[in-house]
Amino acid sequence: MAGIIGKKLGMTSVFDENRVNKACTLILVEPNVVTQVKSEETDGYAAVQLATGETKAKNTSKALQGHFDKANTSPKHKLVEFDFSGTDMDLNLGDEVSVELFEEGEFVDVIGTSKGKGFQGVVKRHGFRGVGGRTHGQHNRERAPGSLGPGSTPSRVFKGMRMAGKMGNSRVNVQNLQVLKVIPEKKLLVVSGAIPGAKGSYVIVEK
Repeated sequence: MAGIIGKKLGMTSVFDENRVNKACTLILVEPNVVTQVKSEETDGYAAVQLATGETKAKNTSKALQGHFDKANTSPKHKLVEFDFSGTDMDLNLGDEVSVELFEEGEFVDVIGTSKGKGFQGVVKRHGFRGVGGRTHGQHNRERAPGSLGPGSTPSRVFKGMRMAGKMGNSRVNVQNLQVLKVIPEKKLLVVSGAIPGAKGSYVIVEK
């Protein structure tokens, strides 16, 4: 799908025509530079590689520096491939894609990396209630997972059992968020609802 790379700024709220207060997320979309155009003949599939986010040349490998030099652009931090074949846009090396790719009222998908919560127990991770109150000797069982179920048969824990473990820091795709406003002069995209990731993290917005 066609899309663009942005940076999550945070959340706010806006009023619609019916004076309904809607929660929304602000996404900063600086111009995305086309750093590679892939085709069926040379790469086996059609795609356009976009890059954004300035970074220092000393932190960029020689191979990537040559890659950016071909597109006549400075080193970038984030690179993502998109499929623009379904659009009427004819993108070439060095072209820029801006926030004007989107229109107010259309629906988009936003992909990001959720906030990392570290190693968490079952109450926070899965919403368990715990085993009960501090009665009849249960002095430290409020947040315990309880029995896992399997006994001598099958003598193992089934895959997918909800247990304590790493929470967050995973790729999340939130679909069908409406574009409430497009503000080209400020390079801002305002979408309804919440999107994954911390403030300042990169997100992918797809049409």
